[in-house]
Amino acid sequence: MSAIDIQAYLDTHLVLTQAIAGLDEEQLKWKETEAKWSVTEVLSHLADHNIVVSFRIRDILADTKAQLPAFNQDLWVSGQHSNDGNAADILNVFWALLQYNGLLFGRLSEQDLDKTGINFKGETVRVRDIIQGFTKHVHHHLGQIDRIKAAYQAQSSVAQGGNV
Repeated sequence: MSAIDIQAYLDTHLVLTQAIAGLDEEQLKWKETEAKWSVTEVLSHLADHNIVVSFRIRDILADTKAQLPAFNQDLWVSGQHSNDGNAADILNVFWALLQYNGLLFGRLSEQDLDKTGINFKGETVRVRDIIQGFTKHVHHHLGQIDRIKAAYQAQSSVAQGGNV
């Protein structure tokens, strides 16, 4: 077993599932403005990020020495029409990637976890830092989901008050 918190990585699925529990399709797809993401788009971004992180880690482990790729999150979300997706389907893909990567992480030695690559900013990053960074990234977006839910609730309260 490696000295990284694989369980915290795996638990990101649970915390996302809990964060959206009880939301209906309207709430999942609602956007405060056209420029802001919906909950579904946040989930799609996190699945995309998991795909990219999975590639980056494997590229480092393969010792390719290639610069790790960046991705334009807004263009990925809009280009694949993420808000037309289904939150449950997105979370299923997210969970499958977590499980697959979790198995890999459990096989890695300390030496593997300390392997490095160069990110798109020109910074040296270790495999262990990428894994920990992913978990933190998900928790950052949990705050975004909470803000979207609060904005939806506020908008709904105003709309209901106007109809009374």
